Amino acid sequence: MPRTALIVIDMLNTYAHEDAEALVPSVREALPGIARLLRRARADDSPVLYVNDNFGEWRSHHGEILEAALDGRHRDLVEPVAPDENSLFVVKARHSIFFETPLAYLLDRLGSDRLVLCGQVTEQCVLYSALDAHIRHFDGVVAVDAVAHIDADLAGAALRMMRTNMSATISRSDEVAFDG
Repeated sequence: MPRTALIVIDMLNTYAHEDAEALVPSVREALPGIARLLRRARADDSPVLYVNDNFGEWRSHHGEILEAALDGRHRDLVEPVAPDENSLFVVKARHSIFFETPLAYLLDRLGSDRLVLCGQVTEQCVLYSALDAHIRHFDGVVAVDAVAHIDADLAGAALRMMRTNMSATISRSDEVAFDG
């Protein structure tokens, strides 16, 4: 039986970047879906991995990234989806969760071959991560109500591409099954 991992992409964010104001309303809409996925994955003992940008701070680690996000302009967008003591953490520097990270190795060690993607940004990091998951032969699921976008039109196109070109399952967070 496949072991499903929940991947939370770039949700530890200070929102101190040029697209933040366009992104924030969509993050607010996605928060309940992300929180629902976190509760369900944790209840089912499925691995929860946060893969987060380091925002160019090469001396940072996950604790510092979380602290900066909680001290940022939108703490209310970070607190509900913050990692717990069992969450795993991978730092990334580019759009894809796989690019130059140990994520594929970690997923192999966990025995995970099915990934549920949530977080931000649908038309950027989520899209590129779904593509990289697909070419690595992971089954992909994108929870449509648990991803945030900057541009709604591009996000819609990205979701269609993930479903059509990458064989990703696009569903609502309450429809996503974990292994437990």
